[in-house]
Amino acid sequence: MRNKDSRLEAIKLVVSSREISSQAELLRELSLMGFTPTQATLSRDLHRLKVAKAISPSGKYMYRLPGVSAYRRVSDTALTAVAARQAGVLSVKFSGNLAVVHTLPGHASHVAYDIDNKRFDEIIGTLAGDDTIIMVLAEGVAPDTVTRLLAEALPGMEQ
Repeated sequence: MRNKDSRLEAIKLVVSSREISSQAELLRELSLMGFTPTQATLSRDLHRLKVAKAISPSGKYMYRLPGVSAYRRVSDTALTAVAARQAGVLSVKFSGNLAVVHTLPGHASHVAYDIDNKRFDEIIGTLAGDDTIIMVLAEGVAPDTVTRLLAEALPGMEQ
């Protein structure tokens, strides 16, 4: 079970990086990160964080932290490392010499940066979006090898 401070940080991360318009959506996102608060606990957490609903650029209501713009991207590498240790890479799927890595919202570029900086011969390069990375693998590299390399590049990632 994760502690309250970690849960509050996860809520801030999700609310600041995605359009979340209901507690049910927020509960789903939190469950992907390993948190399982009740609706009552989530409601108290939102109140404690002073999260409010506001109109998004797309015209629908969404949760917002006080003083935070709608599309604030996480740009602090230390925060990204903490989030990677807490939740890790969400999934890795392979097809031929490609791998698709799903990350927490707003973290793909930082995770790809960490992978690229290791300069693995087995990984030719990465292309990152918001929460998805495409990795081009050298010919004949086994998925097990890539999983091991990712665990080396991303502390806290489970193999």
